[in-house]
Amino acid sequence: MGGVSPASSGPRAAGRSSGAVASPGPLVLLSGDEELLVDRAARRVVLAIRAVTPEAERRDATVSGLTAAEFADLTAPSLFAEPRVVVLRDAQDANKDLTAELLRYAAAPDESTTLVVHHSGAARNKPLADGLRKAGATVLTCARITRPAERLDFVRAEIREAGGRASPDAVAALVEAVGSDLRELAAAASQLVADSGGRVDETAVHRYYSGRAEVSGFAVADLAVAGDLPAALEALRWAMAIGVAPVLVADALADGVRTVAKVRGARPGSGVSLAGELGMPPWKIDKARGVARHWSPPALLTALSVVATVNADVKGAATDVEYALESAVRRIAELRGA
Repeated sequence: MGGVSPASSGPRAAGRSSGAVASPGPLVLLSGDEELLVDRAARRVVLAIRAVTPEAERRDATVSGLTAAEFADLTAPSLFAEPRVVVLRDAQDANKDLTAELLRYAAAPDESTTLVVHHSGAARNKPLADGLRKAGATVLTCARITRPAERLDFVRAEIREAGGRASPDAVAALVEAVGSDLRELAAAASQLVADSGGRVDETAVHRYYSGRAEVSGFAVADLAVAGDLPAALEALRWAMAIGVAPVLVADALADGVRTVAKVRGARPGSGVSLAGELGMPPWKIDKARGVARHWSPPALLTALSVVATVNADVKGAATDVEYALESAVRRIAELRGA
């Protein structure tokens, strides 16, 4: 699946795979704090073991409250050496005694047991993670995805994994619609592929996810800066009707105007070449460029003032917040082409 990648820090580091992990060995370290990726990585290890021994048992435990004796019992060889996978969560929270027991076990692991240890990757109890690496653990990286470009890559991979295809605009729209939660992005990607027959475009994204807070705010902003006043007002009223917080819409309006202003004032160049300079992903630059050509510098200055005012309005300066938002949307749409 997209997002879980093997690190090469251990001699048994696994190859990249969207399914099971090939020959994970008796020790596996899941390094990172992205829960979805941790869950998937653990499942991949179990699938790899069960591909060879279908009867393998899975046992899950959390470090919190786990004693060294209880861990020893979890991993003790069984009478008939039945295969099993022990998944231990949040090892960064292990106390001194449990850490020592884990490292002692890692030095001579039971060959009938695959121990999967999850560590957040933080500095806390880093010696445990380092010790597991030195012991030859297979390392699967499950780090949190924070960069916009990484989220786009994740969604693209999810859509491919589900058997679909998507345009760059559709992928970008889906990330804007759903937000940064990987579980929700994965579910949305899978649902869209199923509902669209495998071909995901921007229209499908907006049709299925226009009720989400993030897409409602961004949809209003996109339509306003594009000068489509009727559609922008309709989107705004829908957002208000489903309970989207006014501050989200105001923030989206501000982001939309600032994005157009940045792109309008940028030097010539591709989205890729300007991404670092403008501090935004290439797709966003390319999308804004088509809008920016219809905006004059004086109109943008006025629009920036409008979004600053409406942001203050929704935070308490106005008595009628919805009216303030509607007025801002009208003004922004009218300024396009002025």
